[in-house]
Amino acid sequence: MRIGVIADDLTGANATGVRLAKQGFKTATFVRNAPLTNIENYDAICIDTDSRYASREIAENRVRQAIKNLKQWNVKIFCKRIDSTIRGNIGIEIDTVLNELGEHSIAIVVPSFPDSGRITTGGYLLVDGVPVQETDVAKDPLMPVNQSFVPDIIRQQSIHSVSLIGLDAVLSGVGRITNKLREEIEQGNRIIVVDAVNDEHIETIALAMTKIKDKIIVPVDPGPLTAYYARLYLHQELNTQKILIVIGSVTSLTGRQLHYLLAKTNANPVYVNPEKLASFTNSWNEEVERAVSIGLKRLETENILIVTTYHPANKLINLKALSDIEQVSEDALAKRITDGLAVISRKIIESSKYPISGCFTSGGDVTASLCAVGRANGIEIEDEVLPLTSFGYFSGGYLDGLPVVTKGGMVGDQRSIYKSLRFLQMKINHQRSGKHVSTN
Repeated sequence: MRIGVIADDLTGANATGVRLAKQGFKTATFVRNAPLTNIENYDAICIDTDSRYASREIAENRVRQAIKNLKQWNVKIFCKRIDSTIRGNIGIEIDTVLNELGEHSIAIVVPSFPDSGRITTGGYLLVDGVPVQETDVAKDPLMPVNQSFVPDIIRQQSIHSVSLIGLDAVLSGVGRITNKLREEIEQGNRIIVVDAVNDEHIETIALAMTKIKDKIIVPVDPGPLTAYYARLYLHQELNTQKILIVIGSVTSLTGRQLHYLLAKTNANPVYVNPEKLASFTNSWNEEVERAVSIGLKRLETENILIVTTYHPANKLINLKALSDIEQVSEDALAKRITDGLAVISRKIIESSKYPISGCFTSGGDVTASLCAVGRANGIEIEDEVLPLTSFGYFSGGYLDGLPVVTKGGMVGDQRSIYKSLRFLQMKINHQRSGKHVSTN
């Protein structure tokens, strides 16, 4: 899949290029009039048109030529990079992109760049909490910004109708955003501005954009939307790999991480009863076989299989009481739980008629048990996903070469497991395409 970015200046092209590179796309920036040499080596190219302060005619011609070049390269996703303080020929250049891509193309404009203090609420662009017209860009000698309401700024330059999807819809989630996008498109709006105040909002907007199948969707932004949309679009195209997620930690943090993961993926976990695994009786075998059977069945229709002992309705089991009954130590029973999860995981991996492409584990004891049960020598570490969260490959044994992300149970914020899943998917996709790319 190829991604083409049209930027109105070189710094902006590089800024978006960095975002794409962090998502795992091999990216290059080309300055204006430079030959597009060796572009077959890249997943994404950013073309600097140097048109921010150009006349209308020059801006149109340069964007038109950039689109022509990208079409010759068979680009799948066309993106328009705009200045994070909305300077330049924004409306003119959006119009040119839409005209060149045809009547079924739609521009989704998200001017927010939270990492740089730029957010949009009510259609107004704020820079570090200050309306953009009250910042130094109001004194730009060539193209001063004298208002902050983004739809109006675009309307002044564009021939198309411009609409706004407010923060209320964005806060309601991907379903509401998707419906609002469809409504605006049906009403004939080809440029749609969307509010966002953090990266999670932008990612949710990008996911909603992937749901619009009958239009050519063009992300228009300073970088974050383009990167999220490209990654999610790629996953939509290649999301046939089966991922096994094994969660043994029962902390409240794990609960929040799992809840967030389920909200993002709509996965249907296999809940394993830890009390039945904390035993040396036949209940251990019965629970293992039950979980394996359910897991194999779910893999027929789901690409993300979660196996976990964490259930929001469960109370912490009393290992001391169980150890008295079983006449073994609490540590031995705790290990029976992690070994049970490991055996379930190995049996699913070995028995599934759908190959498992990668694995995620949460909890050091679970990871150690999986290595032991899978007779792995260890894990060959390749990359860092997040602090105390690593990516690598099982080395030796039954799981040899299987990509895996490992995370401590008390590590990260609510998004950590979801981020780890996305990282793992990107690594697997690049592995399939024969590329060896760091996503840091």
